[in-house]
Amino acid sequence: MTALEIPLSDPDISTSELEAVEAVLRSTRISAGEQVEAFEAAFAAYHGRRYAVAVASPTLALMLCLRAYELRGGDEVILSPYSWWQIGHALAWYGVQPVFADIDYYSGTISPKGAETLITEKTGAILAGNTKGHPAFWQELRTMANENGLILLEDSTEAIGSRYQDKLVGSFGDSAIFAFAQPSALVCGEGAMIVTDDTETVSRLRQYRARGISDRGSVVAPTRPPLQAEMSDIQATIGLVQLARLDGILQRRQQVEALYFEYMKSFEGIKDPYHGPDATAVHWFVYEVHLGTRFSRSSRDAIVTDLRAQGIEAASYCLPMHTQSYYRERGGGHCPTAVRVSDRTLILPFHPRLGEEEIAFIIETLKDASVNVGAGAAIY
Repeated sequence: MTALEIPLSDPDISTSELEAVEAVLRSTRISAGEQVEAFEAAFAAYHGRRYAVAVASPTLALMLCLRAYELRGGDEVILSPYSWWQIGHALAWYGVQPVFADIDYYSGTISPKGAETLITEKTGAILAGNTKGHPAFWQELRTMANENGLILLEDSTEAIGSRYQDKLVGSFGDSAIFAFAQPSALVCGEGAMIVTDDTETVSRLRQYRARGISDRGSVVAPTRPPLQAEMSDIQATIGLVQLARLDGILQRRQQVEALYFEYMKSFEGIKDPYHGPDATAVHWFVYEVHLGTRFSRSSRDAIVTDLRAQGIEAASYCLPMHTQSYYRERGGGHCPTAVRVSDRTLILPFHPRLGEEEIAFIIETLKDASVNVGAGAAIY
């Protein structure tokens, strides 16, 4: 196989999405309109939140949240450096100070104990993510935020459908952010959604997002300059159909995960994907492999190169934010666990269209590649 014949992500698009998009394209409205409003209402209802605000990207979503909660220059936001979308870049754009907390080794989510040691009088918020689909330690994080008078923002861009203590992710932050670009389970091209229960917050979010036709004569709207960060009706239409099909999409992704694990068992020392005791459902965002301690970052990269040479679109999960030059030059942070995990992590194709033959080929190629760089087991 050559030319990346097995892609990292392949969205689960049915004829229902195609028909719905055609109907919108034949209508008089393809920019933000009734379809966006319908998607917002359905998404909020699915997650048991009062409000949802659709926006153009998850990074813009975080920028809007920072503005809606009135954080200011000089304020600090505690976050993990370890995530796929790294929406924390919004902090740099907005002008608040990111403070990086290390991660829990097994779940990959922010360490509450590590975050707590970083709280100062300048701290305004904690941004915690459900990394790779695994829920964060929400009980501890909520207690910490309440005791210190902090805003708790939930990054659910990687975790739609996962549950913590039987509650859907997106339920725990004062506001939570979801993303709809690949490799998410729910895909509508690009875009994001903010969910919240607070009336004043949603009013601010909508006014900062965009100014509609009805706002042109408003006295109040001009007091909040908009970003023009709307989602289109085309995207929202796809999102609506995907949301209606989401449970089936997630079930098919779990079947692919189960196939992966059956074939991964032949790796010496392989473990089940980690599920914390409070993670009552985990819907993985990507299929991640933790390489053994004998592997380095360079050997991980060599394995990725070998896989891609065989037509398999593998990748590293992320370069932790605090190690990136922009943040290093501004103080960086000390997150050794995030670096340790990141250096030995790779991700494999993961989507409902993968068949058993393809998964068998991926794992056999992964075995050969791991031997080529010095052998070893794929283990935690």
